[in-house]
Amino acid sequence: MSLHTGPAILVKKKRHFLPDNLAVTSWAAWEPYFIKLRDQPLTSLQDLEKWLLDISELESVFSETQAWNYIHMTGDTSKPEYEEAFNHFAMELEPMSAPFFHLFHQRITDCPFSTQLNPDVYSIYLRSIKSELRIYRKENIPLLTEIDVLSQDYAKILGQKSVTIRGEELTLQKASSLFKSTDRALREEVFHKLQESRKESVDVLDDLFDRLLKLRHQVAVQAGFDNYRDYTFAAYGRFDYTPADCFKWHDAIAKEITPWVNKSDEQRKQQLKLEVLRPWDTEVDTGGKSAMFPFRNSRELIDKTIICFSHLHPNFAEWLQIMDKMGFFDLDSRKGKAPGGYNYYLQESGVPYIFMNSVGTVRDLVTMVHEGGHAMHSFLSRDLPLKENKDVPSEVAELASMSMELMSMEHWDPFFDNPDDLRRAKKEHLEKALRSLSWIALVDQFQHWIYENPQHTRDERKAAWLRFSSNYESKVIDWSGVEEGKGTSWQRQLHIFEVPFYYIEYGFAQLGAIAIWRNYRSDPKGTVDQYMEALKLGYTRPIGELYKRAGIKFEFSGAYVKELAEFIKVEIDRLSE
Repeated sequence: MSLHTGPAILVKKKRHFLPDNLAVTSWAAWEPYFIKLRDQPLTSLQDLEKWLLDISELESVFSETQAWNYIHMTGDTSKPEYEEAFNHFAMELEPMSAPFFHLFHQRITDCPFSTQLNPDVYSIYLRSIKSELRIYRKENIPLLTEIDVLSQDYAKILGQKSVTIRGEELTLQKASSLFKSTDRALREEVFHKLQESRKESVDVLDDLFDRLLKLRHQVAVQAGFDNYRDYTFAAYGRFDYTPADCFKWHDAIAKEITPWVNKSDEQRKQQLKLEVLRPWDTEVDTGGKSAMFPFRNSRELIDKTIICFSHLHPNFAEWLQIMDKMGFFDLDSRKGKAPGGYNYYLQESGVPYIFMNSVGTVRDLVTMVHEGGHAMHSFLSRDLPLKENKDVPSEVAELASMSMELMSMEHWDPFFDNPDDLRRAKKEHLEKALRSLSWIALVDQFQHWIYENPQHTRDERKAAWLRFSSNYESKVIDWSGVEEGKGTSWQRQLHIFEVPFYYIEYGFAQLGAIAIWRNYRSDPKGTVDQYMEALKLGYTRPIGELYKRAGIKFEFSGAYVKELAEFIKVEIDRLSE
């Protein structure tokens, strides 16, 4: 693609199959175009290629419509009209379109000209289609629709929550930022208020998850699988690793990372001069310094991120400016806004949208550059011919975002006037990167158990979470008197509710990102060039090849985990001096 595209990228690509003014509102308006594609003769390779581009255009318009529905709904969970628009699409348009898309996939595989398609464009796409055909069942369409709608209740339940801390009403995200306060009594108060707030939702979220679990298991069985885990591996197109690889990775994290977590927490306890380290003592600066707030508002966050990204590559800054001009940032935390953060690629516009809940912390800075990495991926793969070429697997998507966290860290200077604060921020981020591997392994191992044992009770689920937690959690933190919330702390992870099994990808990608950062430290330009070349390929190559193009390995072994963890530990020690 042309790298210095400028404002021209703001313009949507011209439609060639659908009318320019056609909007996704009702099935009656859309059905004729599905029928036209269904009945289109495929008498040559050229017919097939043109037909595939037309399908891709239709899918892109469909995708962007639901993207805006999701963006609006998560931006304000209190507005019923946003929820209604999302549900209308999910419950009416998607179910009506699903049989057509399945038929299109069948036609592609049956077409004699499909073997002549350019493998550089179509090989991964065709592999994914065959997997979709294998798991497709018409009777699952209403179940998948129900799951899609039901899973959004998680954001609705938590989006309305707030707590009052010393007379001030705060969102849960804002309240959590107070764990960095040097006032230990305040931190403890915040912890208890958050626990109380979450306790109010425990039964509601258990009810919600029980319903999702039942539906998901039914989908798996009807598709011919023993459990939803195996179904999901096929649905996600996980051709490059197996559940057994995941289990090996869990063991490697428990062996290589958990001991470091315990050692780090013991050091924290000593540095804070505490007899016992409590759950509310894990984020405060051990030197007694106040929490860092590297930006004051979303405007400053955007501007400073643009400067930061400009040091990596001028295009990165330019693309953020384009998003800013289009109003494609929603960054501030507010009541009624769904929790979390995401980058949503708008397939027809060809521009991404970043959503998050910023309250001014270092964690928010990291979230911004993380989602910014996803955004750069969207721009780099924008000119690939098919929508499916740009629908990258999470193992690659998260590599783009997590690598950006670490590479951009070398250029966080605009956010910190004080060099000591910059050092603290880097050290804090590297520590969290290592700690995150333990949490990721825990969440993933828990989900394997959940779906391998779909008839479990709530008490068994809580017991399983606590049992697996013991493999990864700190043995230094004292939970005496506040143990009640531990057994349901899995409810804080939205992926378990909304996108099951989409989590271990963060672990694989975190290791890959560490490897890319290690390369960047010795060859910044060459590493960024490799990063961009890999991302421009979208999903037109297997995961292992994409990692190789980025200059790293796609590997799960204990030896590799240890090698990269040791590199990070050395950097943490250096920043601690």
